[in-house]
Amino acid sequence: MTLVSIITPSFNQAAYLEQTIQSVLNQDYPRIEHIVVDGGSTDGSVEIIKRYGDKLAYWVSEKDRGQADAINKGFAHATGDIVAWLNSDDYYLAGTVGAAVKVFEEHPEVVLAYGNMLAVDEQGKTFNTLTYKQLTLEDMLCFQIIGQPAVFMRRSALQAAGGLDPVFHFMLDHHLWIRIAQQGKILHVDQTWAAARYHAEAKNIARAAEFGRDAFRILDFAMQDKTLAPMLARVSRRARASANRVDSRYLLDGGQPAAALSAWTRALFIHPPTALARLNILVSALLNLFGLGRLRSTILHWRESRYRTH
Repeated sequence: MTLVSIITPSFNQAAYLEQTIQSVLNQDYPRIEHIVVDGGSTDGSVEIIKRYGDKLAYWVSEKDRGQADAINKGFAHATGDIVAWLNSDDYYLAGTVGAAVKVFEEHPEVVLAYGNMLAVDEQGKTFNTLTYKQLTLEDMLCFQIIGQPAVFMRRSALQAAGGLDPVFHFMLDHHLWIRIAQQGKILHVDQTWAAARYHAEAKNIARAAEFGRDAFRILDFAMQDKTLAPMLARVSRRARASANRVDSRYLLDGGQPAAALSAWTRALFIHPPTALARLNILVSALLNLFGLGRLRSTILHWRESRYRTH
């Protein structure tokens, strides 16, 4: 039976860490090695990890050089044929690991599989379901994003890709998916596998304005890669517009509506269909600039409550 390695990087996430660990331990698949790499937390996380220490394949708590470094440490200890990482504020749904293993067994050509994902708040209440589609490598170069907690990969492909690049701090997962997709087929599975938690301390909220820089770094990386450069050239305008659109979305989340509007406008001039596909960014930026940000928040809360009702 295939061994699956799950890496959990963590730093001062005691409020959520136990649920993350339990979501792995409570899987009905019997062959899982769970590796927890803590960055030297001081909030009680280590005590939580120790409570489950006898059920973990390996754990450590020590200062690291950031998320990529912590996850790469975990990868170095992984021995499973299938590998994933689950951040300490996210969690798996029941049956996820077994479902992922089945996909790899039925599709030996697949090097990376990804499912759909719930978006949950601090209390774990679901406010959205993120349903993805089958992507090509060109789609990924154009920043079609997949939910990291719902991704599983073959360790052989991960090793061939070289692990996470510590230069990337925000879109490190997307950069890795692109490199793994160069190794073989990626496959979308229309099942909901994980939940990603959105909260004020989460990196995608607390440091949202910095995400766009990594998008442009990914474009630079692709332009210098012999395999990716010709592919990128075929979708150059769409890819550059998409990088600006990503920048715009996160600048908006980071409370910089004027900068978000500028980035969205650049996307519009480069490749109009890409910008217009996210017209909501333009509307939200304008609402914030005119002091109507509360209206945007009200609309978002209404959408969330409507989702929960249905």
